[in-house]
Amino acid sequence: MEDVETFAFQAEIAQLMSLIINTFYSNKEIFLRELISNSSDALDKIRYESLTDPSKLESGKELYIKLIPDKNERSLTIIDTGVGMTKADLVNNLGTIAKSGTKAFMEALQAGADISMIGQFGVGFYSAYLVADRVVVTSKHSDDEQYTWESAAGGSFTIRPNKDEPLQRGTKITLYLKEDQIEYLEERRIKEVVKKHSQFIGYPIKLMVEKERDKQVPDDDEEDKEGEEKKEDEQTDVPKVEDVGADEDADKDTVKAKKFKTVKEKYIDDEELNKTKPLWTRNPDDISQEEYGEFYRSLSNDWEDHLAIKHFSVEGQLEFRALLFVPRRAPFDLFENRDEMSSLKDYVSRMKENQKQIYYITGENRDAVANSAFVERVKKGGFEVVYMIDPIDEYCIQQLKEYDGKQLVSVTKEGLELPEDEDEKKKLEEQKTKFENLCKIVKDILDKRVEKVVVSNRLVTSPCCIVTSQYGWTANMERIMKAQALRDTSTMGYMSAKKHFELNPDHSIIETLRQKADADKNDKSVKDLVMLLYETALLASGFNLEDPGVHASRIYRMISLGLGIDDDDLTAIPDDTTNPMDDLPPLEGDDEDASRMEEVD
Repeated sequence: MEDVETFAFQAEIAQLMSLIINTFYSNKEIFLRELISNSSDALDKIRYESLTDPSKLESGKELYIKLIPDKNERSLTIIDTGVGMTKADLVNNLGTIAKSGTKAFMEALQAGADISMIGQFGVGFYSAYLVADRVVVTSKHSDDEQYTWESAAGGSFTIRPNKDEPLQRGTKITLYLKEDQIEYLEERRIKEVVKKHSQFIGYPIKLMVEKERDKQVPDDDEEDKEGEEKKEDEQTDVPKVEDVGADEDADKDTVKAKKFKTVKEKYIDDEELNKTKPLWTRNPDDISQEEYGEFYRSLSNDWEDHLAIKHFSVEGQLEFRALLFVPRRAPFDLFENRDEMSSLKDYVSRMKENQKQIYYITGENRDAVANSAFVERVKKGGFEVVYMIDPIDEYCIQQLKEYDGKQLVSVTKEGLELPEDEDEKKKLEEQKTKFENLCKIVKDILDKRVEKVVVSNRLVTSPCCIVTSQYGWTANMERIMKAQALRDTSTMGYMSAKKHFELNPDHSIIETLRQKADADKNDKSVKDLVMLLYETALLASGFNLEDPGVHASRIYRMISLGLGIDDDDLTAIPDDTTNPMDDLPPLEGDDEDASRMEEVD
């Protein structure tokens, strides 16, 4: 009878496992990355120990990671020939001693962090429970017997000695997959995950796959058929003449003429998944052009060699090495699924006679720029707009000021001049005069948030927008720069957008706001509505809100007023809490619900 010991998980680990099991995560595939990474670490340890003590490798010199899917058992096994774990290691590392990152990772998860970060906190092993309801770990260390750790994540785990299928050295992890996770037993899916996350692990990753080969076997059916024909001949009365002297040769020919057929034989073989080695870690002087070419072809699936290559390293606060390949041709699907892709040359050839500039807009994706308020007037005038949606476009356009004598103009910046007739110019001047007082009031309310407030003919259906100064960053560029971990903060102050608030005088919201402001410039509701318009325009123009909570409070207040909820009910909260809406000026018109609804409109 095997001596089975039961241990309880440390409290924080039990909480982590419960969180992993009972929460839905879409990217469960990272479990394989974490387990392969752990195997790689174990192989690193035994290789390091063998440098000072070569006898460490006597139990097995080959260092590898093996993946074995078993559809019958619904299990996936990961085997490595690393350093292995003793009984104490199994008890401590896999259950009773919490890693320093366990609590930190749980807090990060609850705060909305991605499950894929689990390895950074040193608890990557438990990601196995994303796809498995039972995990069995068998390990053999050179200094101890072979033991098996097992748990179904029920708050405890067992340890027992195991002499079945002895390992020379290393660890075998068997995951018994959940019913809805059997995709990870498919050869295609495993290869996909390994290529995505573990392609450049420094040790061979072998997948046990089922293959077919041709095999010659006796054709029993054909022999049975010949036997029946011979029997029929014997039953006939026709005498048969035989050459007795040729009997011996005939016997030999019979052996040679024995019928064979080709059948498909299935067998199990291992296939290495990460043959491509990370060339960027090596010295460029030690790498041949043939190695570069082979690496490029395996990475890109291109059948031709690359056109050019740049192998470089960067040292400083951030250190990295990189390989940059330039293909010989553009991708075949470059223009696939993209509406009316065009060159600047073709754009210029299609320009209208009265169009003097090339209009473009930068943004995060095609839908965002296509539905932007900035392109409304341009598209209505029948002019084409170039959509630049790749991050590198922002850098390129700063250097490409003009093309073929035509200036490139961003529709998101100030000074956009569209072809217009005298009547349109006259109408705009009249509107500037008409809305001059409103622009001044709005500027006083927004104060330093904007550089100026003006009436614009840029908009058609939107009431307002935020444009940037001619020489500052666009909203998209500001977003890109804020995402840079090592950005130069000294440039953020003067390069970040100087915002101009442009109003659409033809929009009913702006006209009604003008009337309210002219009637009473101290109307408290005007300030709240202006702030709401400004914050909404920020979002629509691609900027981020400095305080989203305040904006949300304004929206909730408007919804409450629209539903006829009194201010007293809205602000009735306990004394020890702070209502973010208390700082907002109350909206005028509390006497009647109709007037409150009018202000929302």
